[in-house]
Amino acid sequence: MKKLTILSMISFLIMSSCSQQKESSEDQSSNETAEIEIESTTPSLTKLWETDTLLLTAESVLYDEENEILLVACINGTPLDKDGNGFIAQVDLEGNIINEKWVTDLDAPKGMGIYGDKLYTTNITQLAEIDMASGEVTNRWEVEGSGFLNDITIDNDGVVFFTDSQTNKIHVLKDGVVSTWLEGSEITGFNGLLAEDGGLMLASMGSSNFAQINWDTKAIDIKTDSIGAGDGVATDGNGNYIVSSWAGEVFYIDGNTWEKSSILSTQADKIQSADITYIPENKLLLVPTFFKNSVVAYQLKF
Repeated sequence: MKKLTILSMISFLIMSSCSQQKESSEDQSSNETAEIEIESTTPSLTKLWETDTLLLTAESVLYDEENEILLVACINGTPLDKDGNGFIAQVDLEGNIINEKWVTDLDAPKGMGIYGDKLYTTNITQLAEIDMASGEVTNRWEVEGSGFLNDITIDNDGVVFFTDSQTNKIHVLKDGVVSTWLEGSEITGFNGLLAEDGGLMLASMGSSNFAQINWDTKAIDIKTDSIGAGDGVATDGNGNYIVSSWAGEVFYIDGNTWEKSSILSTQADKIQSADITYIPENKLLLVPTFFKNSVVAYQLKF
């Protein structure tokens, strides 16, 4: 997501006898191998379930591995209104809403990340910290000069990275202090983030790029383009990526060739695909539908 000016850009995203038998067998074997190779790079999705439509303006979904439940950030209004209507819901892995308003006292929560016993979420111009045991907001950092704080990722050391889609900056929370980690780039509309050992992965909704940022030099290497209004970023656990486009499309990106394949398109039905999450051990992709007020679960198949 991003500011209304950026949102307007995205309201805009699928072969004699013995010899013949031997040849036939070889052809069949070759075809099967080819099919396996195609499937390994272009998986398919099978819809499993969809939640009730109580998840108002569902923007982001995150897997709480310790408790084996899903957390869903719900704007419940428009993305820039500081109206106190935002909330975070708890949903089980069968799609049942178990606690509709687990966290309240938020305006428009978007990206989320967990480290230890704390949950972090962006909240328009502030970063909020939430106690996982109680669901209470325990800290807030107002980010000076920010306009549309969006996605979050957390590295192995607990450093919280989060984007500002309006100002094209990446901020960090480290040792209790917020600072700007990166600003100024040919990429516009910074959004989805994923911290990995090899670099910080970034999806943009303005310039529609999927890129890798070097940890040391902060140089940006564009890996894939034309991903639409880039939103959520996830890994399949095998070095490949799943990236959503807010307008209603999900791409599977090969981590070796960087070629993309569209594996989900709901644009014709005007269903958005916002900040996704993927659970590799379950091969489960969770897609928040934004204005459709729900989360949809798909099985990823190769």
